Amino acid sequence: MTSRDHRGVITVADPAALATTAADRLMTRIEANSGRIAICLAGGSSPKRLYQLLATPAYRSRIPWHRVHWFIGDERFVLTDNPLNNMAMARKILLDEWAPPSNVHAIATDTAGPDESARRYADELKSFYGAALLDSAKPLFDLVLMGVGPDGHTASLFPGDPAVNETERWVVGVAKAHVEPFVPRVTLTLPVLASCREMLFEVSGAEKRAILTRVLGGENLPANRALSSFETIWLVDRAALAENFRGK
Repeated sequence: MTSRDHRGVITVADPAALATTAADRLMTRIEANSGRIAICLAGGSSPKRLYQLLATPAYRSRIPWHRVHWFIGDERFVLTDNPLNNMAMARKILLDEWAPPSNVHAIATDTAGPDESARRYADELKSFYGAALLDSAKPLFDLVLMGVGPDGHTASLFPGDPAVNETERWVVGVAKAHVEPFVPRVTLTLPVLASCREMLFEVSGAEKRAILTRVLGGENLPANRALSSFETIWLVDRAALAENFRGK
């Protein structure tokens, strides 16, 4: 089992450098796999600069679009044309223009409810993976992008919510979000998120300094429990990193 000892912290100057470093790490993972590639994207505002960068010729020309499949770590239970929809941002900036539609695996939100959406997405993930049980030697994803909320949540796994301790189901519905926007969610569970070659957190801005300090201090938070079976990297800019952690 991976521990926090296997977590690396990379500090960069600013959000622009953070996006460049994230894009380069994503491309490294893509280039390391000559077969079918699976990238799990993150929601929220954190990855927007990354998606914009990947859409530039310097990066998009190097992506073997026919071999890369794009998933999402969590979704807000709103329709796809709602600005709150997580996958909508990635689609608008990057995927709709360049990715084959069959390679974009969004969480359906036109269902009876989050639990039904979770069941459908779990079935899709298992079909893609080719098995109903995860094999630690065969990661589901090449790279999983992650972020951290002000309360220490990641994906839609909130502190104190039973979903954080789920070990059997691949995807679960979350009836109530603990932070804005207060809409139901659908989220991959920790064991499924952990099934990756690399888990890459992006954290930037002074508004993230308080929660990043708690995370790096080892507090029991969902974001601290999210660990790849292989490599976990926290990519942070200097504004987010407290003075006492700089240089470590």
